[in-house]
Amino acid sequence: MAEVKQAARPLSPHLQIYRWSWTMAMSIAHRATGSALYAGTVLVAAWLVAAASGPAAFDTAQAIAGSFLGRLVLFLYSFALLHHMVGGLRHFVWDMGHGYEPETRMNMAKYSVFVSGGLTLLVWIVAYAVR
Repeated sequence: MAEVKQAARPLSPHLQIYRWSWTMAMSIAHRATGSALYAGTVLVAAWLVAAASGPAAFDTAQAIAGSFLGRLVLFLYSFALLHHMVGGLRHFVWDMGHGYEPETRMNMAKYSVFVSGGLTLLVWIVAYAVR
């Protein structure tokens, strides 16, 4: 029987080959915040259902949302929302054909964390000031 030699197939890239970079981390963060927004939207919908169900249900929902854990979840939800938005704007810039230079790409990824964190703090400071 003749032996058939197969050509060496290329290995799929894996995490041992890749070096972590800001753009890779922000890509993963963009997907994670998008997924987190689904869970947060369910909580917002539950709050709206409680508001429509009457004063007793709304008071319970407000007590949960007003607790330390509830406010922490709201803070993280707002960060996820703003971080996902900033990541979307970064992708929009790329869709317009700009920002492909390696240094620009890395800077946009780095600054997206700081911009979304700053916007989150600004939103919460304004919300507490208005309150």
